[in-house]
Parts: sequence; structure tokens; C-alpha cells
Amino acid sequence: MGDAVGQMLASAVGIALSPLPLIAVVLMLATPQGRANGGSFALGWITALAAVVTVAVLAGAGAGASGSGGPAVWTLWTKLVLGVLFLLMAVKQWKSRPRQSRGAEETPRWMRAIDTFTPARAAGLAAALAVANPKNLVLAAGGALSIAGSSAAAGGRATAAVLMVLIASLPALLPLGVHLLGGSASTRILSEWKSWMGEHNAAIMVTLLVVLGAKYTGDAVSGLTG
Repeated sequence: MGDAVGQMLASAVGIALSPLPLIAVVLMLATPQGRANGGSFALGWITALAAVVTVAVLAGAGAGASGSGGPAVWTLWTKLVLGVLFLLMAVKQWKSRPRQSRGAEETPRWMRAIDTFTPARAAGLAAALAVANPKNLVLAAGGALSIAGSSAAAGGRATAAVLMVLIASLPALLPLGVHLLGGSASTRILSEWKSWMGEHNAAIMVTLLVVLGAKYTGDAVSGLTG
């Protein structure tokens, strides 16, 4: 199981570092239906990620291993494609990073409409942010394929998949925990988290995407030429 967990950890952390789910939950918790909408958002986020990870793990595991006992050749080519995508996303993230000279950007429509959200709409937004976001989708698929291609047994792969979804869901779950247990200090804590992630997210994601891109590309090239 350790191999499977190690293979998916960077991808799970990459999804968890996305500021959008944390910002969405923090904003929802300040509305009249805050707890209901926040809980529905977390549930929608977990469900959407779990569906993607499950499908990718089953597809990768179902394809079987290569004749040499290593991962199937198609999974290596997929990892090579994902590695290149990670590197391209790192370049895009760097070019689109916020600059002090830019004017204030317009607030997204969904943020302006959060006061009118219902639990069902909150869950739908979570699903969209979780898997309709290309970065999250590539990270989720890449981490799941890494689990499928690991040397772990079926039980170990299943456990790693569950852990991946939980780690990737921390930005949706932690604000709820702080809100419920943090008392009067929760508003200040959540506001500081939101500001910090928004300010530093670009640098963190560029670094992580470069590391993931290099790792996936290196693993794929090593497997295909070995």
C-alpha cells in the first residue's frame, strides 16, 4: 500500500492546494444557509472526485500489467502525456499569475451569487470546481493511474484511492471543521486562510506542477525505454 500512497500523494496535495473550494466554503459559511450549503458543497466535491478516481483506478487496474510484470504500456504513455500537460499547465499558471500592476479583477459570477445558493446548487458548484477544472481533472486522473500502476494489492490500491480523495478534499472539509469547532475565532482564521491561499497559490502551484511534470515524464520515459 505504501507504494500506492506515495504515487498519488503529490497529485492529491496539488488538488488540495487549489484555493477555489476553500474560498467557496468560506463565503458560503457567511450566508444564512451557510452550514447546509457548506456541507452540501463538501459532499459534492468528495463525490465528484471519488467518481473520477474510482473510474481511473479501475481502468488502469483492469488493463493489467505488461508482460514484464510492470505497468501496462498504455498507462506509461498516458503518464507521459500527463507529464507534458503538467509542464504546460505550469507555464500557463506562471504567465497568468497575479501582478501588482494589474487592476482588480472582476469577481466571478458564482461568487457574487453565493448568497442565493441552495444546497443542491452548492453541490453542483463543487462538482464543477472539482472535475470541470482541467488542472484538477488531470491531477485526479494522474494520481489515480499512478495508484493503478503501483505494486500494491487490490486492497492497498483501494485504501490509497480513499486517502487520495480525502486529502484532495481538505480545502472543502477543513473550513467546515473550523467553523463548527473554532468558536468566535473561526471567522478570523478562515479569512486568513483564504487570503494566504489566494496570495501564494500561483507560486505553489507552479512549483508543484513542474515537479509532477518532471516525475511523470521521467517515470514514463524510464518505463518505455527500460
